[in-house]
Amino acid sequence: MTPEDAYLTLPTSIRLHYLDWGGSGRPLLLLHGLASSCRIWDFTAPLLAKHFHTVALDQRGHGLSDKPGSYTFAEVTGDLAAFIDALGLERPVIAGHSWGAGVALQFAADYPEIPAAIALIDGGFAERSSSQTWEQTETMMRPPEIDGTPVDRFVGFMKKWPDIAPIWGEQLQEMVLSNLEVRDGKVYRRLPIPDHMKIAREIWDHKPSELYPRIKSPVLMVPAMQHSDDPRRESWTQAKLHGIETAKKLLPDVRVVPMEDTIHDVPIQRPKERAQALIDFAAEISS
Repeated sequence: MTPEDAYLTLPTSIRLHYLDWGGSGRPLLLLHGLASSCRIWDFTAPLLAKHFHTVALDQRGHGLSDKPGSYTFAEVTGDLAAFIDALGLERPVIAGHSWGAGVALQFAADYPEIPAAIALIDGGFAERSSSQTWEQTETMMRPPEIDGTPVDRFVGFMKKWPDIAPIWGEQLQEMVLSNLEVRDGKVYRRLPIPDHMKIAREIWDHKPSELYPRIKSPVLMVPAMQHSDDPRRESWTQAKLHGIETAKKLLPDVRVVPMEDTIHDVPIQRPKERAQALIDFAAEISS
């Protein structure tokens, strides 16, 4: 299945890129995470398009969308509201991964009348500021300097990355490289590191528990569970579990579908299970 490659200019003059995977039924809007792009859904979207009108968006600063240099949650959710209105997506389900999950949650709090439901894939339910100082988060979330790296060297490194080596292939390579610009045989970040860290700070400041009382739509939470001997990784797993327990107390309608032994990039490693969880969830919600 080949999606329609399209652009939309918002009233703010920001131009957003998106892939329309077609399909009929309720609109489903897919949001990627930090330093990613709409291409992270390439494995999952064709499965979802059998049940929904499926659209994957490059959020501001990412993929082929404009890079305005400012990335507050208010600005990003404002983009989303204008995008949904312009495309006429009536009562969509919004599924976000990682930072995109936080965007989906914030959107459902700020625009509660728009989404029919939201799905939070390994994001949007843990509060980093409750378990880490900003200095710790800043160190952990700062990406490596890769600008100017020969593309062959970069691909060779990624192919050996333990989390994705078992699933590496030509399509995944294309998806990974879509997050970067390739010029003269070298890779460069589409999202500069200073902008990346602006979003990291927004994530650290985000307080999902304060948003839960404002959410009216059903919520699906899909945590990637990786228990580990690494204290930092295990601490983050426990923070996610704590956030989910808080959500169960404060949200009127929440369902949890854990993905055990799964990396953070659930749409890449577990596309079939991820798609099925969303299909089952959407079948249960009322119109």
